[in-house]
Amino acid sequence: MPRLAVPLIVAGMTLGGMALGYGAALSQAEPAHRHTAHPPEPADGGFDALMARSMERMHADMAVPPSGDPDRDFAAMMIPHHQGAIDMAKAQLIHGRDPVLRRLAQGIIVEQGQEIEVMRRALADRAPAAGTVPLAPVPHPHHHDAAPTPEQGPTR
Repeated sequence: MPRLAVPLIVAGMTLGGMALGYGAALSQAEPAHRHTAHPPEPADGGFDALMARSMERMHADMAVPPSGDPDRDFAAMMIPHHQGAIDMAKAQLIHGRDPVLRRLAQGIIVEQGQEIEVMRRALADRAPAAGTVPLAPVPHPHHHDAAPTPEQGPTR
């Protein structure tokens, strides 16, 4: 098994467990009638709102149609999964106070970001699956030497 496979599997299992645990904690804190009524909207910018948006975006972006190539599908689904972890870690850094959890969040941001880059390179190196449109490169705003996209406008 490649060296990167084990850390990716462990990271995926860890994040999946964290998401399930967070969801379970939320469901226990909500009233029993939560399936018949919508829970109140969390305040914008608050921890709960950031976490909810992160999870909604992650789950939507993970809904990748199967290509027939397990490696492609794995990477295409895990990229938004990892981005969700990064977004949740950023919410922790904004709102959390526990130094151990803040350090964990910092590590998640760095490590998951590195793993996203590995998966993007793996996708870029693979031929597009038959009958699919190749994934467009995702702009990286932290690369200042890259030309801006038309949506970004001229550089300053």
